[in-house]
Amino acid sequence: MTALKSLTAISLAFLGSTFLLTAAQPGKDAEPKDAPKKAICVLTPTKDSKVSGTVTFTSKNGAIEITGEITGLAPGQHGFHVHEFGNLSSSDGMATGGHFNPDGEKHGGPHASERHVGDLGNIEADAVGKATLKMTDKLIQLHGKHSIIGRGLIVHAKADDLKTQPTGDAGGRVAQGVIGVAKAP
Repeated sequence: MTALKSLTAISLAFLGSTFLLTAAQPGKDAEPKDAPKKAICVLTPTKDSKVSGTVTFTSKNGAIEITGEITGLAPGQHGFHVHEFGNLSSSDGMATGGHFNPDGEKHGGPHASERHVGDLGNIEADAVGKATLKMTDKLIQLHGKHSIIGRGLIVHAKADDLKTQPTGDAGGRVAQGVIGVAKAP
């Protein structure tokens, strides 16, 4: 009987550890049924800027699809980041804090193995200053530890070089917004 109890305990311990190992994925929380499926951010100009736009974040197949349109930009690339705080109380965008980085990683590009959660790389403005966004990111989420809900979204004056620590040397902040839950399609 003692051997049977020991075998049962070992079997339960093995099954429990197998469940924990297969369920755990770094940076990804199991998506609750009531987790948001869509978020939106309305970008407004910072002081002395004319940049504005709307960006949506939609949960699709374990990733977040990012779409939108931003106008009033200088032609070329501009750093595009999720920042720590959804605080728009400063006209220069600095109240949004630094890049959203809950894992304490170094700054990098959106496809780098090491990067801030908020490092979304660059957006490209055409000759008339309009950037049309359509990208997918697998690190940001709309729930859990990597949730961007309630965080700031910043468009920078310059391109992110994807390497300079801790910000990518992307220059000043030309537009800011807070990412909020949106009605799912």
